[in-house]
Amino acid sequence: MAVNMPGLDFEKPIIELERKIEELKGFTTREDLGMSGELKGLEAKLAQIKKEIYENLIPWQRVQLARHPKRPYTLDYIEMIMTDFIEIHGDRHFADDKAIVGGLAALNGEKIMVMGHQKGRDTKENLVRNFGSAHPEGYRKAIRLMKMAEKFSLPVVTFIDTPGAYPGIGAEERGQAEAIAYNLREMATLQIPIIIFVIGEGGSGGALGIGVGDKIYVLENAYYSVISPEGCAAILWKERARSPDAAKSLKLTAKDLLEMGIIDGIIKEPLGGAHRNPQETAENIKTAIKKDLEALKKTPKDKLIEMRYEKFRSIGVFSEPSK
Repeated sequence: MAVNMPGLDFEKPIIELERKIEELKGFTTREDLGMSGELKGLEAKLAQIKKEIYENLIPWQRVQLARHPKRPYTLDYIEMIMTDFIEIHGDRHFADDKAIVGGLAALNGEKIMVMGHQKGRDTKENLVRNFGSAHPEGYRKAIRLMKMAEKFSLPVVTFIDTPGAYPGIGAEERGQAEAIAYNLREMATLQIPIIIFVIGEGGSGGALGIGVGDKIYVLENAYYSVISPEGCAAILWKERARSPDAAKSLKLTAKDLLEMGIIDGIIKEPLGGAHRNPQETAENIKTAIKKDLEALKKTPKDKLIEMRYEKFRSIGVFSEPSK
């Protein structure tokens, strides 16, 4: 992690120590002051602190990492994992929603259809991308591309990274709920393999709108939830300060989701988050795609739909207290 990379509150001890190490390296570069021993000691201490902090993160801290401004987004992963990407625009009804991007690409020479939510790196781009919160035309574009993929027997890969679908008046007037519901129904019956990755935020119906598939993975520091911690805290306790409590109660981390059988696996991230080594994270995603596509392509179409149906019907395990 570069010393100028923005850090989170719980990362302050790491950033301060990294800054000291960089300063010490600068001194030893200019002058031979015999500080190599001290430098090695600080680097060992840094490794220990990183391990202690990142291996014991609470759910709220993982939510913060999922929102890290340097975290890779959909277009970053497409560039690192795939080749020959051709973006396809528009829903053929109203407009082209830039909060969802998608198009044709190649993975090791095999054609696929890929799409996902896209956030911006600065205020200007975030306004264009609507902070990754899609309008109805975004979901209609996504299902248009998926049906195109079905027509040409291409597998679909989607990347989820959104705080939720855009709740504005215009979006509601153009049928936000209907667009998402339509996608859920249609994705359930597409006769092609669909692999889902939650790469950052997986918020509410905005995530589900491109989230019905044969395999669902969540990155180690991403989250997938019916509501954001802030929204949950506002409803239950009427104060956003209780967001850490809400994050814990929502069971939204990758580990929780895997234990409950909601997802199929966790994609490992480098220590400290995907932004510390995007290429390593991308390779882990690529490995999962290749492994699953080999198996899913051999599955008969009718069996694929049946398995997908049973997969989602089985979600929702609960227990009742004894009377």
